[in-house]
Amino acid sequence: MALPINIEDLINKRTVESSRIELKSDFNPNTIIHSICAFANDIDNLGGGYIVIGVEEKDGSPVFPVKGIEQHRIDNILKDLVGYCRCIEPLYNPIVEPVLFNDVYILVIWVSGGYGRPYKASKDVLGKESPKSNKYYYIRKFSSTIIASPDEEKELFYISTDIPFDDRPNLIADVDDLDIGLMRNHLKEIGSTLYERSTKMSAIEIAKDMQLLSGPTERIKPLNVGILMFSEQPEKYFRHARIEVVDIPDPTGTNMTEKVFTGPIQRQLKDALAYIKNYTIKKVIIKEKSKAEATEIYNYPYTAIEEILSNSVYHRSYQINEPITVRITPYNIEITSFPGFDRSISDKNIADYSIRARIYRNRRIGDFLKELRLIEGRNTGFPNAIKALKENGSDLFTFEMDDNRTYLSVTIPVHKYFITENDKENKITAYENKITATLKETPLSMTELAHAMGYKGITAKLKKIVSEMILKGTLEKIVDNDNKVKLKTK
Repeated sequence: MALPINIEDLINKRTVESSRIELKSDFNPNTIIHSICAFANDIDNLGGGYIVIGVEEKDGSPVFPVKGIEQHRIDNILKDLVGYCRCIEPLYNPIVEPVLFNDVYILVIWVSGGYGRPYKASKDVLGKESPKSNKYYYIRKFSSTIIASPDEEKELFYISTDIPFDDRPNLIADVDDLDIGLMRNHLKEIGSTLYERSTKMSAIEIAKDMQLLSGPTERIKPLNVGILMFSEQPEKYFRHARIEVVDIPDPTGTNMTEKVFTGPIQRQLKDALAYIKNYTIKKVIIKEKSKAEATEIYNYPYTAIEEILSNSVYHRSYQINEPITVRITPYNIEITSFPGFDRSISDKNIADYSIRARIYRNRRIGDFLKELRLIEGRNTGFPNAIKALKENGSDLFTFEMDDNRTYLSVTIPVHKYFITENDKENKITAYENKITATLKETPLSMTELAHAMGYKGITAKLKKIVSEMILKGTLEKIVDNDNKVKLKTK
């Protein structure tokens, strides 16, 4: 079989994080088996990793020209590897492929996160005996393979009870739901050597090589990632797996337009971004007498939108029946997805814009999107968006979640150049009018008011405007018969 990844990109660590790649100058059974065990344990749910034998490494980078492995040794290494893998408990066999690269042979070992984790391996696979007492749980920490500590062992057992949703078989879907054209187009786009061979392969053969299937031959099923990315109608099984872009040019909703993007999620993302880029992004060129170069300012830097929307597609839960929504107004773009940040990210981290996820919901989706260069490496999305906003002279985005983190809204403000003072006043007035109209029929609590205005919870903006309206005397607080504090118009 061939590997569904671009080998040159893999060796140069372009589409896969460096912590998930090990370059080995030669075949060393102990270190290779330990790394296979560690990648299979996949303690961070990143999707396993790759071991490339025949490529030297210096200071974290591959050494060219590639050393390679003598062709006559390859068969013996493959046979030995089968035996050494029996030192892993429970048994784990990775995918191993000899590859001709730059006129020399290398061995690429693809180790995906294992369904049978946690795995442990013999410390010395070359010993005559490998009793269980000499087996250890190996994990990856940054770019190293290490023996798990007692606390890390507990974490391994904890995560072993939960396979990421995108890596689970879809029991109500069939292999026929996978589109051979979509799979081949992906292989062609990433430059995989599997693309040429795929012209003579069936859909099920390609899906097997791309590890999109699970189960016995008599009841083989596609994985959720396969349905989401390589089916023309993922909404058949994931009803709200779509992106909705709503453009609201006027606070009253006049002339509102809505565009819904469906189909494979990578296509949704590309099409939604192209739509926003063509119809929303605006640029002005300012020439100052004191400067030789003109200054370009965008209402929204495209990179910031790209990073945040791509993150939403990557990190959303496809088990929640809610779409990703992009709400565009003259004053901001609000991108909402479900659920919110993982609990491993503290409130302080969020406030400091230090968003570093410890656990990933969709490791396989992430791999495919990285191969397509729709997202970058680990934890780079928000920093890239922040950099783009700063370079454009824009204010930073804000986060909004409820206490249970059931949703996440990221609001990107329009550049101040595109807002006049009248616009600001009109915006506040329109918002106040909306509050007044909502409270016209009956008094409401803050929570009830928020829900009536279409919010999931009380936003900072709503709280601020209500407080100002109370001070101005246009609203007042009352206590109803049930001793609940409510708001009413004067």
